[in-house]
Amino acid sequence: MRRPSPTEEPKPPRPITADWLFRAAAHYLERYAASTAHLKRVLERKVMRRAMLRGEEPGEFAGLVDETVARFVELKLLDDRSFAEAKLASLRRRGSSRRHSALKLSEKGVDRETVAAVLEADETDEESAARALAKRRRLGPHRLRDRAERRDKDIAALMRAGFPYSIAAAAIDAEVEADAF
Repeated sequence: MRRPSPTEEPKPPRPITADWLFRAAAHYLERYAASTAHLKRVLERKVMRRAMLRGEEPGEFAGLVDETVARFVELKLLDDRSFAEAKLASLRRRGSSRRHSALKLSEKGVDRETVAAVLEADETDEESAARALAKRRRLGPHRLRDRAERRDKDIAALMRAGFPYSIAAAAIDAEVEADAF
């Protein structure tokens, strides 16, 4: 394959078509889970980059992006409710508070009604999520040394993560469970 010389201008990218956009969306969804709004933002960025390189107006392809997202919803390859349930389960396992989880879901483009419904169905209690975060970040009972001196800072770290004071203090003051190691 011939390598272009530095003085040669690179070829412009291929045109933006429905087929290209569908393949780009499918490739993205193979690698990452996404909500409809998040996939739409990703596709808009791809279209914007390619349109700018081709000297075209990105706004001309807004309908094509909407059609592609609608097609994935129609094929049931994109479902906000199942995405929100899976993302919430992952966040709660990592020790995310309900407030922080709701914020993360809304950042990903999940609407308020779906977020509220998924949070309502969540069975994880705040205490176990706070303990999970303390363990992951090695706070409180999972700290190797200077536990008493760092108590207030550890509680503050859990409160910044969205937990109320009572739950944060209980998680920090708890003892390490025997089966934890």
